[in-house]
Amino acid sequence: MNLENEILTLKTLVSNLLERVSQLEAENAELRLENIALRNENTALKNENIELKVKLAKNSNNSHKPPSSEGYSKKPAFPKVSTSKVGGQVGHKGQTLQLTTTPDVLVKHYAKTCTSCSNKLSESDVIKIGSSHQVFDLPTQKLLITEHQLLVSQCTCGCQNKASLPVGLSASPVQYGSNIKALAVYLNTDFKLPFQKISTLFGDLYGYDFNPSTAFSANEQAYQKLEPIENQIKQALTEAKVVHADETGVRCQGTLQWLHVACNTLYSYFFVHAKRGKLAIESEKSILQDCKNYIMHDCWASYFGLDQATHLICNAHIVRELQALIETDSIWASLMQKYLLNLYDISNQLALTQELLPKYVQEFHQICQQGFLEEPPPIKTVGKKGRIKKSKGRNLLERLSENQDAVLSFAFHQDLPFTNNQAERDLRPVKTKQKVSACFRTIAGANHYARIQGFISTVRKQGLNPFQQLQSVFLNQFAWKTC
Repeated sequence: MNLENEILTLKTLVSNLLERVSQLEAENAELRLENIALRNENTALKNENIELKVKLAKNSNNSHKPPSSEGYSKKPAFPKVSTSKVGGQVGHKGQTLQLTTTPDVLVKHYAKTCTSCSNKLSESDVIKIGSSHQVFDLPTQKLLITEHQLLVSQCTCGCQNKASLPVGLSASPVQYGSNIKALAVYLNTDFKLPFQKISTLFGDLYGYDFNPSTAFSANEQAYQKLEPIENQIKQALTEAKVVHADETGVRCQGTLQWLHVACNTLYSYFFVHAKRGKLAIESEKSILQDCKNYIMHDCWASYFGLDQATHLICNAHIVRELQALIETDSIWASLMQKYLLNLYDISNQLALTQELLPKYVQEFHQICQQGFLEEPPPIKTVGKKGRIKKSKGRNLLERLSENQDAVLSFAFHQDLPFTNNQAERDLRPVKTKQKVSACFRTIAGANHYARIQGFISTVRKQGLNPFQQLQSVFLNQFAWKTC
């Protein structure tokens, strides 16, 4: 009996142990799943922490952020150490005022009393000019008012004939002339003055309040008159060897619009579009689809849809992205940045021959291979949908590898640029205009700005005076000279 009780007790104990083991196994499995979840969450938080640190560390040297976005935190620009003496350097051409042989006003001064005997002197005692001193100043501000009288002549037959209005004058009895209109357009577009400020300026200087709506009308007239000139600019750009392309956002009529630019060292063409990418780049306003040579851009994916041209990628953007990776201790990024900058220095000093191409291409491939070892492809998380998120370094590495020719062409082809700075410089004025005026009130105003700014930028690049050229446009006397 005792044996049976012991056996029963043992069975109960074994059953309890098995049940406990089962419970522990279940708890263990649950803890394992929880551990995996916590590990994944920890990894995600670490990655998020890294991303946030990278975002906080972004500045104009390691990202596409402009220097103005850094505010007071940006580093001061210390002057470079120089062994030259202070002041004008040998060979420097000064730009000081020079005496003119045709002064507008001549004022003669003569001594009134002799310094030796105190006799009185008059103008008749002058024997020569001792010295001349000229003052360059603005004339008294006054509007020149020209009255056009249409006279009536009577013929011998008795018919009375009234003179016709000169070309350029309207039927209105009072109007502003072409010079004032040109100045208003110039101030609004190139010097970023709002229409109300232009009105105030004219009132202060000349005593006439130039109505803001009149300033807008002057812009509209310039816009219409510049259309054939803009067409010539567009034609010249489509035939150019290299065209720089870029875009930037502008606030217009309460919405985000995009100002696109196509330019080179001689010409600038702007247009406004509601879209940034393919729809704008391949629209009727764009000229890029007609460019058959080289197009330089910042590797925005939409540009690669233009397959009729050869693509160049801005290396300034790449150098900055590499700098951001270098700050996170990336070895391959440091090697690639040194490689690109060294290649740029060498190509500036002498034109690299095609025979040297394999050597530099091989070095490029070696750095990329080093990069692929440092930047392994991400592992897809089980149950997570969508594309696998890649690291910044991996994305940049793949971009460089896929667009090798677009990155390196500057070194082996004459007259191909290293950066897209030309387009960046051409777009910069609109950012200043936005800081002054905040936005364009109408789409029409933005379109006016784009065409007029393209004209002003073009004539300035060609060494012409923009204000004088605007005057000739309003007088219908502009004669285009291709460069």
